[in-house]
Amino acid sequence: MSRSRSDAPAPRSRGAEDPLRPDDYADAGDAGDRPTAAGVTQPALGPLGWLRWAWRQLTSMRTALVLLLLLAIAAVPGSIFPQRSADPNGVTQWSTENPDLFPVLDRIGMFDVYTSPWFSAIYILLFVSLIGCVIPRTKHHWKALRARPPRTPVRLGRLDDHQEAFVELAPEQDGPALAEQAVVLAERELKRSGYRVERYDGRGAFSVSAERGYLRETGNLLFHASLVGVLLAVGLGGGFTYTGQRVVVEGTTFVNALTDYSSFNPGRFVDPDNLEPYSMTLDRFDVTYMPPGSSAPGQAGDFAAHVTTQTVGGTPQQDVVRVNHPMGIGADRVYLLGNGYAPTVTIENADGEVIFHDSVPFLPQDTNLTSIGVIKVPDGLPEQVGLVGFFYPTQQELDTGASTSVYPDLVYPVLTLNVFAGDLGIDDGTPRSVYTLDTSDMTQLAGNGTDVEAIELMPGESAELPNGYGTITFDNEAPAGASGYEGSVKRFASLSIHHDAAGPWVLVFAILALVGLMLALFVPRRRMWVKATVDGRTLRLEYAGLARGEDPALAGAVEQLARRHADALETELRTAGAGARTV
Repeated sequence: MSRSRSDAPAPRSRGAEDPLRPDDYADAGDAGDRPTAAGVTQPALGPLGWLRWAWRQLTSMRTALVLLLLLAIAAVPGSIFPQRSADPNGVTQWSTENPDLFPVLDRIGMFDVYTSPWFSAIYILLFVSLIGCVIPRTKHHWKALRARPPRTPVRLGRLDDHQEAFVELAPEQDGPALAEQAVVLAERELKRSGYRVERYDGRGAFSVSAERGYLRETGNLLFHASLVGVLLAVGLGGGFTYTGQRVVVEGTTFVNALTDYSSFNPGRFVDPDNLEPYSMTLDRFDVTYMPPGSSAPGQAGDFAAHVTTQTVGGTPQQDVVRVNHPMGIGADRVYLLGNGYAPTVTIENADGEVIFHDSVPFLPQDTNLTSIGVIKVPDGLPEQVGLVGFFYPTQQELDTGASTSVYPDLVYPVLTLNVFAGDLGIDDGTPRSVYTLDTSDMTQLAGNGTDVEAIELMPGESAELPNGYGTITFDNEAPAGASGYEGSVKRFASLSIHHDAAGPWVLVFAILALVGLMLALFVPRRRMWVKATVDGRTLRLEYAGLARGEDPALAGAVEQLARRHADALETELRTAGAGARTV
């Protein structure tokens, strides 16, 4: 017999089939019970909610670690490309050697990495992230330091690191009194081991709860706070830091004043007119080379710039600047960046008047010190004259007709010069590098591409300038009694003077960070409990430990506590003459 729809049994809920579910449970997976999209209402975060979400993401430890890694990666180009703040001459040379690639890299800040917007953005985000991590954790840690150790668990036997000991009581001995005495001894042992302790007695049981290892979290916070300190020291200290470069020729003196620097990069808060006053004279520059025929001919063995320094009111001091061994003077550090030759040139006009006499640094182009230099003569001749020259410490002519240096020491020194006349470009006030010559408004008078050969001189020789302008002499600076060409050409030292106001603070914070890291890695965080209960004429002693993190030595610590406590209790019983004995 068929039944009408109204007589059909009601569908059974899944709750009826599953005894663990309530009868009125409705599964959203049922087609009939599945909610429609129109019936779902998602909570709207709003602008404030999104800001809170972004702040939580930024101040998470994971984000701080990612930003720290990004900062390390972002600093890599600073060690690959020369930086204007430390090596402006290197930037100029890189630009000359790579004219097509230089503008692209310069536009994205590859030569000013540490002041570029993208590096500063990572730096600031890391600083904010660390602050956001450290402050809440410090507040939580402060509360934890003031909190009592947790209550003793009811069932210590459930902990993995658990030991028991039993003491049989003498007929005349008071069990609760002995239990309390045992806990007092345990409390003393735990305090001696550096634990914070709290007594929890009641319901016929005496116990002590102990905790230590908060120094681990303290070290963790110290590490992160020290990173913030390093960032602050570098960021703020950079405003009081300056770096300058100067090429000093033998026999000349450098004065720590803005006008005496070849390049100067001050921090935001540095007053260039109030630098610490001192002077530094390069007495001589010593360098030794491996002789020809050796395993590494021409390789330099040592560089040493011998200088005489003097501060205001002080006496002259002799010192030496070497590679990787800077010299300290006042609050500054002097570093040796490079060296080379500075031929001394004298130019006379047609009337025999000396219009130019100077030792001109020539910049090395290879390991054998083939060097290039520029001499500019703005006055005293019918036209402004510029000379672009090459200096070869040991000249040798190649098959192509060009010359090169085959050894860095003065064995066969030769100076060759191409002569240009015209506008040097220095009268309009535009700054010009002393190491380059703009020949766009000049006419070449001698050298390649002209009918007049380039001027070629050895120490002590002179030659006529083109068009009867006068003469040029390559002076021989060798001292009396010198053999060969030894000392015939002066040397120069390229020095970097660095004033780092942040250095001491960075060192302090770095040491604190190292101390914090060591504490965070090697201080175990653990909890210990000792519980004494009386069961008839037997005193039951329980020892248990719980690690807050990885602590492979916890089991040994529990065993050691139980052994020391048993020895102390046995000694106490023997002293008191009690008849109880440990089982």
